[in-house]
Amino acid sequence: MIIVPIKDGENIDRALKKFKRKFEKTGVIRELRSRQAYVKPSVRRREEIKKAIYIQKLQQRED
Repeated sequence: MIIVPIKDGENIDRALKKFKRKFEKTGVIRELRSRQAYVKPSVRRREEIKKAIYIQKLQQRED
């Protein structure tokens, strides 16, 4: 359960923004989207390797 303490006189929009930030950090939405369809472990591993290769190429270009 996410609790956002609100100080006296604090704007409700600011409190809502804090709540959204905390909620995003929990990763609930990301997990729900990933569970909508089953992904085989071999496919998931292949995607992770592709992503790692892409990131490595980007880092090499910076150097």
